[in-house]
Amino acid sequence: MDWKSCLAGFKAYLLLEKSLSDHSIEAYLRDVNKLMQYCQLKELGNSPITIHPDNLSDFVYFINDLGLEARSQARIISGVRAFYKYLVLEDLIDHDPTEHMQTPKLKRSLPDVLSYEEIDNILQSIDLSSDHGHRNKAMLETLYACGLRVSELISLKLSNYFPEEGFIKVIGKNNKERLIPIGDAAINQINIYIQTDRTQLKIAKGYEDFIFLNRRGKSLTRNMIFLLIKTYVAQAGISKSISPHTFRHSFATHLVEGGADLRAVQEMLGHESILTTEIYTHLDKQFLRETIRAYHPISKLSGK
Repeated sequence: MDWKSCLAGFKAYLLLEKSLSDHSIEAYLRDVNKLMQYCQLKELGNSPITIHPDNLSDFVYFINDLGLEARSQARIISGVRAFYKYLVLEDLIDHDPTEHMQTPKLKRSLPDVLSYEEIDNILQSIDLSSDHGHRNKAMLETLYACGLRVSELISLKLSNYFPEEGFIKVIGKNNKERLIPIGDAAINQINIYIQTDRTQLKIAKGYEDFIFLNRRGKSLTRNMIFLLIKTYVAQAGISKSISPHTFRHSFATHLVEGGADLRAVQEMLGHESILTTEIYTHLDKQFLRETIRAYHPISKLSGK
């Protein structure tokens, strides 16, 4: 992803998830823009994802040589760290390169984890008689059942949905495909949505294969998913800072805490790292299915 796309996503993250003021958001963006301008000046490419920690160290020396006050330098570095923390959170990069900047290390905080009871409360807060109620419940069921990234959820296709086999096919980062088991609860909700709300839509040309559609018959945006989740979290009376990524993190945490094999969890999440690619070998589909059945809270409660 290029600078423009990453900055647009970062701005939405600050607005929707962090609920910052317009003034604070603009301050963050100004700070990160300084790094972007530096990278352009040094011809370091058109993507923040490819920036090396050494480049960030050189940037620290650069802003120091400009004669900026220590407080201003600290603010810029804080903004850059927040930006790369966002990229890590969104799984756009595997490691935070700002950890090696010559400033105190930024403690990387993981997003809040929802308990199964809290997730159930969120799902129960959805009014199925409201506009898009069945769609919204199906989406949140799927987020938690499969541990999807929000980008993977909104791009999920009918042609990659295999309810009879209990799997979905997802196109993840770098166009990598992976198969993920999907539980009966999510399948039931998707099928209800497909057979009810979705049939009432006038589907726009080119969007016929997308499962989840907006009222105009087109695919949903990331921002829309953020807003929907914030609404239902508030309705459920949950005060935690929740985003689509929280469902993904909760999915993985609940499986690991329940004793699931780490290799299976990594396979389902689609995580890859240069250092660990050889460790996470391709796993048998039956093994993934049994992992979900044995360790996912919904499957254990249903006895399936």
